[in-house]
Amino acid sequence: MIKIYIDQGHNPSGFNTGAEGNGFYEQDITYEIGRRLYDLLAANPEFDPRLSRPTPETILGTTNSTSLVERVRQANTWGADIFLSLHTNAAANPNASGSEALVYSLSSGVAPELAEDILEELNLVTGLRNRGVIARPGLYVLRRTQMPAVLVEMGFISNRYDAELMAYSPQLFAEGIYRGILEYYDLD
Repeated sequence: MIKIYIDQGHNPSGFNTGAEGNGFYEQDITYEIGRRLYDLLAANPEFDPRLSRPTPETILGTTNSTSLVERVRQANTWGADIFLSLHTNAAANPNASGSEALVYSLSSGVAPELAEDILEELNLVTGLRNRGVIARPGLYVLRRTQMPAVLVEMGFISNRYDAELMAYSPQLFAEGIYRGILEYYDLD
């Protein structure tokens, strides 16, 4: 079975909370989409998924940095095959829109290929622009995981259309990411 650790970015309250935009909170969106992605993966006998935040109230760590450390520790200890971190993007320009994926390196390997498959399927399912895969070697969750890791910026919470689509149609994002995983593993 393919073990997939789904990191629902940010904590529900206190420290390490996410971006806010258009009346929505990143940590709520990532929780809900992650939960739905978990359900899709769990229904497929090929996968063994695990959530960083199994309940809406789950708080990881005691500071911003220990929150990141705990997510990586859980995935590494469990021996995940893939680490997926779900986030919403934010920009000063409210017109910025679309999905992008961050990986440690763009050189060949699992992460950039998986990221491309996820973005292509997200684009097909949600209609949001595919903004491409970007290398971000400085990000802790990409640098310290012992397995290929992809951080998915699903859409811009600072863009009203993106934000409402993520908040009101979370199943679309879960399905897009799920289909990208199936595509990568040739299971579709």
